[in-house]
Amino acid sequence: MVCLTNLFTRYPPMPPKINRKRALFVLTKIDEILAWEQRKEAERDTRFVDLGRYLCEVRAGQYWRLENLKSFDEFLARRFPESRRKAYYLMSIHEHLPPQARKELKEIGWTKGRELAKLARRDGQHFDCAPWVHKAREMPREEFRREVEKELTGREEEPSELIYFKVYKSQIPVIEQAIETAALMLGTDKSRGYCLEMICADFLAGAHLDNGNPEILLNSISRYYKFLPGEQQQTFLENLREKAS
Repeated sequence: MVCLTNLFTRYPPMPPKINRKRALFVLTKIDEILAWEQRKEAERDTRFVDLGRYLCEVRAGQYWRLENLKSFDEFLARRFPESRRKAYYLMSIHEHLPPQARKELKEIGWTKGRELAKLARRDGQHFDCAPWVHKAREMPREEFRREVEKELTGREEEPSELIYFKVYKSQIPVIEQAIETAALMLGTDKSRGYCLEMICADFLAGAHLDNGNPEILLNSISRYYKFLPGEQQQTFLENLREKAS
C-alpha cells in the first residue's frame, strides 16, 4: 500500500515546456505523412519509420497540448480514427529496433518491422538483428510472423488465415463487447481470433446441448479445455473421473 499511496501527490509534476516551433513542425510532418499515405504507395515503409519517430516525440513533448487536447490518446484518435494500434506499432519499431534494422524497412516492410521490434524488445542490447533481418527479407510475411512467434514462445504456431466479412455499423458495438468480454474471461494475452472462436464454440455447445450433434458438442468442449490453465485442466479431468465412477 505504501507504493500505491506514493503515486498520489498534491503537487503533480509540471508538463514539459513546449518548443512551439518544433512542435508545429512535428505535428505538420505527421499530417503530411498520413495524407501522403493515401496518395502514394512507393517508399511507404521508410516514411513510416519517420512517422513512428515523430509520434514518439509528440508523446514525450506533449505536443498534443497545442491542439487543446486532453491526452496523447485523444491525439491518436484524431489521426488514426480506424485503429490506434498501427500508431503504437510504429512507435514500438522506432523505440526498439536498432538504426541498422530500421534502414531495412524499405525492403522488408513495416509489418515485418513490427515483428522484429518484438524480438528487439525482449533481447534489448543483445538483439542480434542481422540474421533476423535476413529472414525477414527471404520469408513471406505470414511465415516470418510464425517464425518470430516460435522464437518468442518456444511453440510452433499453426498456420492462420485472414477471413473477411462485412458487418453493419450498428452491429459493431455488440461484436466488440462480446470479444472484450471473452478476452476478460480467457486472458488479455489471447488474440481476438481466439476470443471469437470461444464465442462461436459457446454458441455451438448451447445449440447442440439437447438433441443436437454430439460430435460438434464434443469439439466445442475440447476447444474450451485447450484454453484452461494446467491446474484447471487437471481439476476438470478429476471432476470427470468422479462423475464417471
